[in-house]
Amino acid sequence: MKLTRLSLALVLLFVTAISPIAVAAENVQAKPQIKAIAPFIWENATVYFLLTDRFYNADSTSHLAYDRQQDAAPLRGFMGGNLAGITAKIKQGYFNKLGVNAIWITPPVEQIHGVTNEGAGNSYGFHGYWAADFTQVDANLGSAADMRELVDTAHAHGIRVLLDVVMNHVGRQTHIDALWPDTWVRTEPVCTYKDIPSTVSCALVKGLPDIRTESNEDVDLPPSLAVKWKAEGRYEKEMQELDAFFKRTGYPRAPRYYLMKWHADWVRKYGFDGFRADTVKHVEPEVWKEFKQVASAAFEDWKREHTTQKLGDEPFYMTAEVYGYSLDQGLDFVMDGGSKINFYDHGFDSLINFSFKNDAKKDPESLFSHYSDQLNGILRNHSILNYVSSHDDLQPFDLERQKALEAGTKLLLSPGAAQIYYGDETARDINVSIAEGDAKLRSMMNWDELENHTHRGGIVITEVLAHWRKLGMFRHDHVAVGAGVHQKLSDHPYTFKRTYQGHGLTDKVVVAMDMPTSQFNTISVQGVFKNGQKLRDYYSGNVATVIGGKVNFHSKSAMALIALEQ
Repeated sequence: MKLTRLSLALVLLFVTAISPIAVAAENVQAKPQIKAIAPFIWENATVYFLLTDRFYNADSTSHLAYDRQQDAAPLRGFMGGNLAGITAKIKQGYFNKLGVNAIWITPPVEQIHGVTNEGAGNSYGFHGYWAADFTQVDANLGSAADMRELVDTAHAHGIRVLLDVVMNHVGRQTHIDALWPDTWVRTEPVCTYKDIPSTVSCALVKGLPDIRTESNEDVDLPPSLAVKWKAEGRYEKEMQELDAFFKRTGYPRAPRYYLMKWHADWVRKYGFDGFRADTVKHVEPEVWKEFKQVASAAFEDWKREHTTQKLGDEPFYMTAEVYGYSLDQGLDFVMDGGSKINFYDHGFDSLINFSFKNDAKKDPESLFSHYSDQLNGILRNHSILNYVSSHDDLQPFDLERQKALEAGTKLLLSPGAAQIYYGDETARDINVSIAEGDAKLRSMMNWDELENHTHRGGIVITEVLAHWRKLGMFRHDHVAVGAGVHQKLSDHPYTFKRTYQGHGLTDKVVVAMDMPTSQFNTISVQGVFKNGQKLRDYYSGNVATVIGGKVNFHSKSAMALIALEQ
C-alpha cells in the first residue's frame, strides 16, 4: 500500500463527506462528548501538549506582567495565552471531542522578568523553562485561583493534567534578574556531551545556570528569593514549610531537595496527576527516583483530601524527555560516551519516543507491527509517548503541514501513548518565516483559521480536525488501540486488529484503511467478532451485523474504525 494512495483517498473522503461548518462551531456550554465510563490506562493515553502562552487568551489583563516589554524578536515574547484560556476550551468540550484524556502544560512557574538573547534575538520566558520562583504562578499566565480552576475543570471533564517540571536549570541572569549563588548553580563548563560528566555536571548551553543536583551540601535560600518573598509578605510562611519538609524527610538542605519540595507542592496544592520531566539525561538518574517518591507522597495526600475530585486510584505518573531516546533502544538508553541507563528504573513510567517522527514515514503496517512487537516484547509493561511535532524539534514529521491527515492516522492509531502538540490537529503553521530557530514552532493556536475555514496542504483545516477527532474518540474509548497487540488481517484493503487484556480490561477492535471510496466496502472481521454481533464503524457512524465473518457498513469512507456497538 502506497502512502500517497492513502493520503489521496482520505482527502477525497473528507472533501465529499464532512461539513467544515459543523466542525468549526463550538458551543461554550457544550457537555463532554466522551463516555465517562471509558477505561483509562496511561499506556493508551492521548496527551495534549500546549504552550500556555500560545494557546488561547481568555483574560487580556495578564498580557504583560512585571514590566515586561514588547521588545522581543518574532515569537519570542509573551503573546497573551493564559490558564483561563485552557480552562475555557476545556469547558467548551474541545479536548473531550478530540479524545484527549491528559493535558500537558508548560511550566507555569514565575519566570525571569527581564529579556535575554541566546543568539536569535531578544527572548522572554514565555515557554516556562526559565524559572525565577518555583513557588508561584507567573502573572502573565494568571493566578493561583486560575491554576486551581484549570485542574479542577479538567478533572470534572475526565482529563488528567501533567505539570512540566525542570530540575536541571533556572532562568538566565538579566539586567533585572540576579544570578543564583554559586552554591546553587554553575554556568561553566558548558556541556560537551562526550560522556556522562560532560552531559550532567555542566551548563546545558552557554549562560544557562545549571542546578548543582549532585550536591549534598546544605545551602541557604537564594538571596533574590528571600528578598522577593519578604516583599510579598510570605517569607515566614515559606520558610516554615521548608523547615517542616526537611525535618519530616531528613533530607539535607541541598539544592535538589528544595526543588523537589517546590514541585511537589504543585501536586499537593492543585492535584496534578503527573509530571513531564524536562532535560532528564542532564540530571543524575538517581535524582529522578527520589523525586518520584516525593511527588508520589504529595499525590497520595491530595487524593485523600479530594476523594470526589480524583479521577482514579492509579499512582503518580512521570514521563521523561530523554533527548534522543528511541523505542528501538528498549529499556537501556545509550548516554553520551556509550554508558547505558535504564530510566524506567529511575522513576519514569514512560519515555518520549524521539524516533516516531521518522518512523511515521514508513507504511502503516511496518510502523504498527514493529511498535507492537517492541511494546509487547522488550518493553512489555513499559510505555512510550509518540509525537509527530513538538516545541523544540525542528525536523518534525510534516514541517510544512502537507500531510496532516496522514499524521493523525499514524499518530493516533500507532501502538503506544500519543502526544498531540497543540495545532497538530488543525495544521497550525510550525514553520513561521519571520521567526528564527525553535520559535518557528511556537505560533499562536490557529483558532482564527478554524473559524475562517482556511485551506492548508490541499484541504480545509476543519476537515483535518474532523479526522483527528474521529480517531481520537475511537482511541479514547478503546484501550486496545494504543495498548493492545497488533495483527494484520488483510492487505486489500489493509485491515488489522488490536486486542488487549490486562488491568481487569478486555478490548478488541478492527481497523480498515485505504479502501476505495467509489463503493460500499465489505470488511472481514473473521476471528475477531462473531456472526450476529452488531458492530459500529466509529468513522462513518454506521452500524452493521456480522454475516459470514464480514460486515458492510454501506459507507464509502476510505477508513473504518470497528468495535462492538455499545
